[in-house]
Amino acid sequence: MHTLLMTLLLIVSISLIVVVLLQSGKSAGLSGAISGGAEQLFGKQKARGLDLVFHRVTIILSVLFFVLAIAVTKF
Repeated sequence: MHTLLMTLLLIVSISLIVVVLLQSGKSAGLSGAISGGAEQLFGKQKARGLDLVFHRVTIILSVLFFVLAIAVTKF
């Protein structure tokens, strides 16, 4: 059981790293950080298409990562 959980955790970890690296940058430097904060505040959404898919996959993989990490410590 422990080996299976560790293997799944390794696969999810590598997948999470790959998905995060595939995402496009939301801002460039200090000027992007300032304008990016304003866009989030007023609800302008720039994530379309593939970026939105990567965002959702990142959330799912991160939740799965934490669940598996806790499961590895319990078993």
